Amino acid sequence: MKKTTILAALALTATLFAPAAHAEMPDPVVIATEGVYPPFNYIENGELTGFDVDIAHALCEKMKVKCEIITQDWDGMIPGLLADKYDAIVASMNITEERKKKISFTSKYYNTPSVFIAGTDSGITDTSPEALAGKVIGVQGSTTQANFLEAKYPESEIRTYGVVDDASADLAAGRIDLVISDKIILNEWLAKSGNGCCAIVGEDIFDPLFGEGKGIGIRQEDNDLREAFQKALDEILADGTYEKINAKYFPFPIY
Repeated sequence: MKKTTILAALALTATLFAPAAHAEMPDPVVIATEGVYPPFNYIENGELTGFDVDIAHALCEKMKVKCEIITQDWDGMIPGLLADKYDAIVASMNITEERKKKISFTSKYYNTPSVFIAGTDSGITDTSPEALAGKVIGVQGSTTQANFLEAKYPESEIRTYGVVDDASADLAAGRIDLVISDKIILNEWLAKSGNGCCAIVGEDIFDPLFGEGKGIGIRQEDNDLREAFQKALDEILADGTYEKINAKYFPFPIY
C-alpha cells in the first residue's frame, strides 16, 4: 500500500472517531417577543418587560450567555426566525403540530386557557358553535385561536386583527359581537381598558388545536441551542426561579 493511501486512511479513521464538534452559541443570543401584550410582553417606561421577558432573562442567566431581546410583529414571528433575524422566540407561542413542521420547540413554559368575551348587555352565555352562528367574532390573525374558529365555527363571521386590543376595542364600540383570546390577556384588557363594557362568557377553552402549551421556538437545525434552552428551563423550574417570576405577575401558577 502506498504511503499516501495509508495516511489518507489514518486521517479518515481519526475523523470518524473524533468527538463530535458542538456548534458555538450565538453571541449575543437574539430573542424575539411581541411587546404588545401585558402582562406577558409589553413596553413600560420605554423598557421591554413582562413575564415572557423575565423568563427569557432567567434562561440566558442559566445558560451564561449574553442575550438581546427584540420586538417582532406576530405575523412575522416564525418567518423572522427562519430568516435568521433572531435565534429564538419567547412570545407565548403555542406548541402545535402545524408549527412543529417549521420550527422546533422546548417543552412548555406555561399553559393557560382561551376564552370569549362579549358585551355585558349582549345576553350571550352559550359559546357553542351552534349558539354563535351568525355572530361576528374578532380574533388576532395567525393564532391558534384563529385556527380554532376556522375549524369549529363555520357559521360565524370571523374578523381578524393585527393585535387583540384592536379586536377588543371594536367589541367595546359594538362593531363585533365577541372576541376570543388567551384568558389572562383578555382579563388584563378588561381590567385596564374594558370600562365595564364587556365580560368573559362561557367556559375556559382547552382544545387540541391550541397545542401543548407555550414553548420557546428555535430553528430546527439549531438543536444545540434548543437543548441549551431546555436545560435552562428545567433548571429554573427546579430551583424556584420560575416560581418567583410567576408570583410577580400572577396570583396563581400558570405552568
